[in-house]
Amino acid sequence: MSGTFTENFIRARRDVIALDFMHLNDIQRQAVLTTEGPLLLLAGAGSGKTTVLINRIANLIKYGRGADTDELPAYATEQDLKFLEGYAKNPAPDHAERALNLCAVEPVEPWRIIAITFTNKAADELKARLERMLGTGADDVWAITFHSACVRILRRDIDRLGFDRSFTIYDTSDSQSLMKRILKELDMDDKTYPYRTVLNYISKAKDAMISAEAFYQSADKSGDIRKRHIGRAYMEYSNRMKASNALDFDDLILFAVKLLTENPDVLDYYQRRFRYVLIDEYQDTNNLQYLLASALAGGSNDGVPPRRQANICVVGDDDQSIYKFRGATIENILSFESKYKDARVIRLEQNYRSTSHILNAANDVIKNNKGRKGKKLWTEKEGGDMLTLYVARDEREEAQFVTNQIIQNLADGGKWSDHAVLYRLNAQSNQLEYAFKRSGIPYRIIGGTRFFDRAEIKDMLAYLCVIHNPADDLRLMRIINTPPRGIGQVTLDLVQEIAATKQLPVFEVLKASGQYEGLHKSEAKLSQFVKLLDDLRELSETMPLDSFYDVLIDKTGYVRVLEAKATDENLTRIENVRELKSNIVNFLKETEGGTLFDFLNEIALYTDIDQYDRGADSVVMMTMHSAKGLEFPTVFIVGAEEGIFPGIRTIGEPEEMEEERRLCYVAMTRAKEKLYFTSARQRMIFGKTTAGKTSRFVDEISDENIERPAPLFSPAGYSFDDDGADRQESSHCTDSRTYRSGEPGQKAYGKKELKPWPLPVAAAPPPAVSYSKGDIVSHKVFGRGMITDVQPAGGDALLEVAFDGVGTKRLMAKSAAAYMQKL
Repeated sequence: MSGTFTENFIRARRDVIALDFMHLNDIQRQAVLTTEGPLLLLAGAGSGKTTVLINRIANLIKYGRGADTDELPAYATEQDLKFLEGYAKNPAPDHAERALNLCAVEPVEPWRIIAITFTNKAADELKARLERMLGTGADDVWAITFHSACVRILRRDIDRLGFDRSFTIYDTSDSQSLMKRILKELDMDDKTYPYRTVLNYISKAKDAMISAEAFYQSADKSGDIRKRHIGRAYMEYSNRMKASNALDFDDLILFAVKLLTENPDVLDYYQRRFRYVLIDEYQDTNNLQYLLASALAGGSNDGVPPRRQANICVVGDDDQSIYKFRGATIENILSFESKYKDARVIRLEQNYRSTSHILNAANDVIKNNKGRKGKKLWTEKEGGDMLTLYVARDEREEAQFVTNQIIQNLADGGKWSDHAVLYRLNAQSNQLEYAFKRSGIPYRIIGGTRFFDRAEIKDMLAYLCVIHNPADDLRLMRIINTPPRGIGQVTLDLVQEIAATKQLPVFEVLKASGQYEGLHKSEAKLSQFVKLLDDLRELSETMPLDSFYDVLIDKTGYVRVLEAKATDENLTRIENVRELKSNIVNFLKETEGGTLFDFLNEIALYTDIDQYDRGADSVVMMTMHSAKGLEFPTVFIVGAEEGIFPGIRTIGEPEEMEEERRLCYVAMTRAKEKLYFTSARQRMIFGKTTAGKTSRFVDEISDENIERPAPLFSPAGYSFDDDGADRQESSHCTDSRTYRSGEPGQKAYGKKELKPWPLPVAAAPPPAVSYSKGDIVSHKVFGRGMITDVQPAGGDALLEVAFDGVGTKRLMAKSAAAYMQKL
């Protein structure tokens, strides 16, 4: 073999060490064996980054820097070289100890490695897998979250910052409660200065390491009155936290950074302790987290005193940076090479999750971003199903299409949990929940609240219930002070006590409040509430239900109160309140002569979650942000329309649009086998109907990777009136041309003849099937069963069916008829 003794020894040693990691692919193995200096692992979706991290730690503990150093043992001989070369070709267990002694260079004690993740779940997984690979020694590795690492650091030396080591930690709720009191005491109007907004300003200031005093002085100097008031609140907040010996979540990282950068001996202690620093999900780090990592590792160009070499390995994917709204900055990963001298970059591009069509489509989309390092995922899983675009008439047909596909997959042997439905806005879950419930599909929502369980929806439904039935005490007590009417809790307690004593409905006590001792002072407010309900009840009997709902929103002032505090949370609540109108409108379309009573009966089906089991096999629904890190055989990305995804606020904003595109990339790469995009030609959302144009992200996918079947209606023959109502002007498309939704004119996509999708059940004439108690039925998915109850429900019927294999299901008759026949 050519080369010097040193070169050949280094090569043979690396070959022997590599034997322990032959289960990895070549690039993964390179990442594991590259141990020294700054390293950026650009780990694409599904590329096995956690496996690489675990094996990298195992390599450090067993071999140290043996695979990545030019140093040779002082005693190395030609005989040792020949031994290693022979062992690399034929590793004999009896010679393993000698091989280890020749290959290991400064093996690392586990406690000298810190691996920082973002979630406790990720940290726990890292620990568990390390323990399986290494045994009990893995316990000493600091596999830990950012916040937990900072708590450990601060517990040791926080007294240097003027805090006692027994400090307490305020969670988000604690911080909010404190800020509410401060704003009240400072006489700061909560409409002008919502506590969440003030806390958000403070959080951003801390991330930039701007103290309360500096924030106030800057605002005072600039003459910004609003920021000056926020600065006062910031100073008071900081003073009270200090007096309480308490830290919030931002403080944990801020004070850890201050402790390290202002105390050279503390910094030296941790830099000597941690020979190797590993950071996961680096694209999601904010400024403080970057500063903490660089302080622990040393060697960056940001003024942190360097040590001999920064052994820092950061793992991340710039194409999955989607948390800018939480303060994350993509610049941390994009600028890594400029921050660390001689940094190396390794790209993990082989994907083990998805088929080639899914990966190629994801690459088609993300390559349009300019602010990225650049990589291209690939897989050995060639072929597979092409992506599917389905363009529905409206959101109801879209939901029915998703329902149909899931039920068909179940009939073909799949599981409910094989399916995930991803959306950009929480409000989009509404129609999907509706369709799933009607068809008996079990589902769960991750990272969000079921539409009908959201407080604002419960509030509006409570109003409708009380208007229909004033004796509904539970719901009446929910709304009597919602929105606030100045009725105190003492008064409410007395009202309920009188009602219980007199055995009267609460509403009857309210109507006669002047007759009861103790209620005289509140009589005017209580009477005003009674009049509101009486007026609304009278209007409900004379107006169409959808129009009445608009009046209800106006007269209660519910939305106005939310608008007065225009926080992001309140804006979302307003959207949800208006989205409930979509249910009412759709109910009226499907139910001839539908009344408030009928609507409330039907809605009862969708609010009953008593039998909901989170551990059961079920379809998963979530926002795209919540889906990060998860994978499913089949994924539906719904609402793929301009203005929804990408969101209306991102259009015309290049940086925001690039983040939306990254979000699309994340959503697409959750799919393992099958990926659907759905859009609607018209969509009612937040109570308003708008025409839709299929998302630009779908347009960016090449024809080789996605099927674009002919839409149900030709764009040339489909129009919208001023009120947003659709008008069918031509029959089902039958030619081989395909079109992008909302695009003017007609455009063919390839020469392949594409057939239109079959008309969904929701759009077909209702099947002429009637069900009776005692009927024996056969369902496409649930199998054989017997109908045990039939309840009329506004032109439809709610069936209770006892199936032999899956137990009792509640189904709407019209939806069930597509999959169920009488025997």
